[in-house]
Amino acid sequence: MTFQPAVLEGVLERITYANEDNGYTVARVDTGRGGELLTVVGALLGAQAGESLRMEGRWGSHPQYGRQFHVDNYVTVLPATIQGIRRYLGSGLIKGVGPRIADRIVSHFGVDTLEVIEADPNKLVEVPGLGPKRTKLIAAAWEEQKAIKEVMVFLQGVGVSTSIAVRIYKQYGDASISVVRGNPYRLAADVWGIGFLTADRIARSVGIPHDSPERVKAGLRHALSQSSDQGHCYLPEERLISEAVKLLQVDTGLVIDCLGELAADEEGGVVREPVPDPEDPQRTETAVYLVPFHRAEVALAAQLKRLLRTTEDRLPWFQDVDWDKALSWLSQRTGARLAPEQQEAVRLALTSRVAVLTGGPGCGKSFTVRSVVELARAKKARVVLAAPTGRAAKRLAELTGAEASTVHRLLELKPGGDAAYDRQRPLEADLVVVDEASMLDLLLANKLIKAVPPGAHLLLVGDVDQLPSVGAGEVLRDLLAEDGPVPAVRLRRIFRQAQQSGVVTNAHRINSGTQPLTQGLEDFFLFVEEDTEAAGALTVDVAARRIPAKFGLDPRRDVQVLAPMHRGPAGAGALNGLLQQAVTPARPGLPEKRFGGRVFRVGDKVTQIRNNYEKGANGVFNGTVGVVTALHPDDHRLTVLTDEDEEVDYDFDELDELVHAYAMTIHRSQGSEYPAVVIPVTTGAWMMLQRNLLYTAVTRAKRLVVLVGSRRALGQAVRTVSAGRRCTALDHRLRAVAAASGGENGARG
Repeated sequence: MTFQPAVLEGVLERITYANEDNGYTVARVDTGRGGELLTVVGALLGAQAGESLRMEGRWGSHPQYGRQFHVDNYVTVLPATIQGIRRYLGSGLIKGVGPRIADRIVSHFGVDTLEVIEADPNKLVEVPGLGPKRTKLIAAAWEEQKAIKEVMVFLQGVGVSTSIAVRIYKQYGDASISVVRGNPYRLAADVWGIGFLTADRIARSVGIPHDSPERVKAGLRHALSQSSDQGHCYLPEERLISEAVKLLQVDTGLVIDCLGELAADEEGGVVREPVPDPEDPQRTETAVYLVPFHRAEVALAAQLKRLLRTTEDRLPWFQDVDWDKALSWLSQRTGARLAPEQQEAVRLALTSRVAVLTGGPGCGKSFTVRSVVELARAKKARVVLAAPTGRAAKRLAELTGAEASTVHRLLELKPGGDAAYDRQRPLEADLVVVDEASMLDLLLANKLIKAVPPGAHLLLVGDVDQLPSVGAGEVLRDLLAEDGPVPAVRLRRIFRQAQQSGVVTNAHRINSGTQPLTQGLEDFFLFVEEDTEAAGALTVDVAARRIPAKFGLDPRRDVQVLAPMHRGPAGAGALNGLLQQAVTPARPGLPEKRFGGRVFRVGDKVTQIRNNYEKGANGVFNGTVGVVTALHPDDHRLTVLTDEDEEVDYDFDELDELVHAYAMTIHRSQGSEYPAVVIPVTTGAWMMLQRNLLYTAVTRAKRLVVLVGSRRALGQAVRTVSAGRRCTALDHRLRAVAAASGGENGARG
């Protein structure tokens, strides 16, 4: 017996849930029978509120929500009634048309509205308040929407999300379907939000064989890309082959052959090179790099060699200065004397072309940096100050009294990621100081050091015991490697004033593997809660209510929740939803935008999760934090004021670049500093609990730390040293530089 699917027609009133990954949607429809709205669930990928739908599927019942219609597929039917047309146009379907403008258009053209927009959109100027510019935008948006619909229909069967379908169309335009059919693996490289797994699913649906060499090569590149997301600059060949076989489920021989072809092909995108085995430096292993990371690693070592060996000196006065006299002048100017190791760091920064200053909280890094800058400026030197994040740059500017910027702004990165300043056009600087250098990944460090002019001095400042950069590499650690060419000073003495701080003393206890003190302190607390879910709820209560009440801090501006991981009941994802309800709840009459599983409101704290060189004056970068200051339903966009005081607009179809930032992972908090930090430390995050993770979280706080969770989990975090180094050969390349220069690398303390 052939099963006949049921058919349901109705107007999509609202979407209550949409999974952007697989298109599963829960929505409410009006069937026009005067009753209550009906719940429909299932494959409603691309459907918009206000559209009239003809849905095929089956009836079912949910124990909690009652009768539902399960949608297998649907088609959009243009509405025929004035009420339906008004709702359809005002749904946000067309950029530039919200409920008010929709009402004006329908009041003027009635049931002929959609025909006018389709056939003669110039007539829209007849509508009061619609000028030629807005009319043109509406006509263009209508055409784009029709084209996107075609792409949507094509992609619907493979579960591609609405936002990604829009991106595919923006990338390829009318060629979208032919690209997807002909070479779907291009999508993983060309379209943000599409990875290998999605491209592979599309490839299967269009008939590309499981053992196609193109599939295997794409899988190898994907494995390398995944490893770079985990911080590795390369993968050992054997490990790469093993991971590709597991991912692709094909023969090892085929993977080996395809890897060989990729490495032999100039356009293959990978490089193979022997490097020392990290476990046994006497042996070598074959490293496989994606080309950008290999180029950057080789270039960074070469640029450092160039800076270290130049005979030019843009700070020549300090080679034979009377240091006693200079330091005496400095102490009169600053009102404080430098400790011996701080004096050593100041001398090193002003006499060496490249130097590193490292140390933990309370050890005087900031005052040392200020001293270096004061002495350089006293000689009228051109000093350039930068940091990887907006918050860190602001802090550096406050510390020195001079202008500081993010590294991205300093280099004026352009669309595509090229910098306005590089070796051909270096920065106009005699001294370049970069704070929070532990955050510098390989690609950014290479861009930065290319732009330092010969003879200028470069001082990199950071805490090497913190987590390494979010991006690939661990540049600061590699620069500090034994027998390397870069001189360095490590500040170890905790100053008396800092010893009064529970935050500082506990940070050093954690870093040395000792349990923090959690009783009898005014700025460091542990709220014990063994259950992970209850710990999540308590974290929200502490951050949103208790700290503001006791310490007078603003829960949005001054308090930051830092979680070891994103998932789980005490993870950043779940906590963000709960904190948003507590800090920025829905209010009647105020607009909000639902996107996937998130709702954006004015006042929300948000963060960017990808580098986007097209946004803002010089791009908006992964980790940039801001506040939503405006929502524009008619124009389908919202505005974010970033922590660099720049207003940036996001179209609604770009909102998967933003996530809420009331809570964030500890990795994302690097380079930032907050008056108060709340850290859930639970057994639910057992695999992530490591010493440098907890140390990084605690050192983000200026005034107050509250841990929430179990003593057992806290003990695990303090005891566990981070497992293994990242795969990087920068330290090896730098040692080669040191060996070639006879090992004269100055002070290393």
